[in-house]
Amino acid sequence: MAVRSIETTGSAETESLGAELAGALRDGDVVLVRGDLGSGKTTLVRGAARALGVSDPVTSPTFSIGHRYRARDVTVSHLDLYRLGGLQDEDPALLADYLGAGRIAFVEWPEDDAGELSDARMRVTLSHRGGDRRYVEVDEMEPASEGTEPR
Repeated sequence: MAVRSIETTGSAETESLGAELAGALRDGDVVLVRGDLGSGKTTLVRGAARALGVSDPVTSPTFSIGHRYRARDVTVSHLDLYRLGGLQDEDPALLADYLGAGRIAFVEWPEDDAGELSDARMRVTLSHRGGDRRYVEVDEMEPASEGTEPR
């Protein structure tokens, strides 16, 4: 699919975009979220998590690698891999509780060559445009399996 470009003018619009993107996600999907510090990655994930039914506060998992939130029908995983030197030196089970069936995962600071993340459903890149404006590129891949309906 083609890359879609969007400009948001504040955090509410960035959250709203996250909610819109969540509508296309299925059980087991992974979304890679890239951007500089403060570019709105967690804000986008918060909007998606809300749309999926998460009512708990959605915060950055920077110091804990990941958070899991119970949503309506799935667990929403929110990972931040910024502090990892690379997944190749980590225990292969590190991401097991966050990825796979029964989960939709949002991964901030993903590696380009991480095998566990190579089948991502979406790749989202956020960048600053001054003030509260953000430029967002969404690269949506075809779903791996057509058997599960979008959320």
